[in-house]
Amino acid sequence: MKTFFQLLMAGIAGGLIVLAGLKFSETETDTSDIPRATFTNFNMSPVPYTGSDFVESAKKSTGSVVHIFAEESDEQVNAKRKNQRRDPYFDFFGFDDIFGGNNFYPKNGSGSGVIYSSDGYIVTNNHVVGFADKITVTDANGKKYSAKKIGTDESTDLAVIKIENTGNLLPIKVGDSEKVQVGEWVLAVGNPFGYLTSTVTAGIVSAKGRSLDIIRNEKAIEEFIQTDAAINPGNSGGALVNLQGELIGINTAIATPTGVFAGYSFAIPSKIVKKIIKDITDKGGNIERTNLGVGGYDVNDEIVKEYDLELKGKKGFYVEEVEKRSAAQMGGLLPGDVIVEINSTPINNYDDIEKTMKYNKVGDKINIRVNRNGKEIILPVQLRKSF
Repeated sequence: MKTFFQLLMAGIAGGLIVLAGLKFSETETDTSDIPRATFTNFNMSPVPYTGSDFVESAKKSTGSVVHIFAEESDEQVNAKRKNQRRDPYFDFFGFDDIFGGNNFYPKNGSGSGVIYSSDGYIVTNNHVVGFADKITVTDANGKKYSAKKIGTDESTDLAVIKIENTGNLLPIKVGDSEKVQVGEWVLAVGNPFGYLTSTVTAGIVSAKGRSLDIIRNEKAIEEFIQTDAAINPGNSGGALVNLQGELIGINTAIATPTGVFAGYSFAIPSKIVKKIIKDITDKGGNIERTNLGVGGYDVNDEIVKEYDLELKGKKGFYVEEVEKRSAAQMGGLLPGDVIVEINSTPINNYDDIEKTMKYNKVGDKINIRVNRNGKEIILPVQLRKSF
């Protein structure tokens, strides 16, 4: 029993010594260098730091965006009135009578535009200036200019106007819309109301190559850049720029149930803008798109067998009919021909014809390779206005 109590007392004494040591350690040990655990909420993404990127981009681009006021003159309205009165059915009620048409009253509207070159060329939307013969431009400094309409392209909703250079113009630097990536930050720059100069909103690219059927033209060309940068009426024709302040698109439309910005806006990519401006400024005047003027079938095994075609493994588009007075007829295409190439681009179906000729216009010359009775020939075809 005595041994038991000796062991018990020794255990209690040892425990007290250990506790005393721990207490001393808590009060005397320096723990400032011991790493401490940190916790991150992985459900919350940090806001990306952009530094002064928006500021620099805005500085580089806002001076190149102008306000545009477009209107019809009394002379143009009177001319339209005279032309309509020549219509033998003018005195009968028509669509405009029922729905309140206003062909006899001058139209006007406003939007934005982008100074494209130092010699005064400005790009905007066709729907901003297409109807007008009087155009006034107000630059970022409030100076007003009278502008001349150089040409329009309804199929892309683009237009080019020109003001006389006074030496103070600041053309925008044009970027490459092909390099734009989904998720990339962009700025929408507009000059919508004249008094609200140089409005800037930011967003990201949410999609590329959008086709929305919003351009009301049979030959519409749509490859929109979609963003969530806020755009409202009056911003049409303004600039979509990257963080380097380079033009990557012309703001054109919004998707909205209310008429104001609701989260989606669309811009014409700069690759299209550059081509259309060159076409307009090189030749002047409005761009007219055209159809080749053929109807038929995409070549498949059934078509090859039915018409006994000798294509040597090639595909193409079988021409069943050629429209009268069309470019195809004037160029020598015949029913029974199989179109296999246009300008050295292989044609497998009718969609290929439309893609290859998408940017062609009245007056352009193209080379069409056809298979005729088993032999291939090349036909030079000059495109003409459709009838």
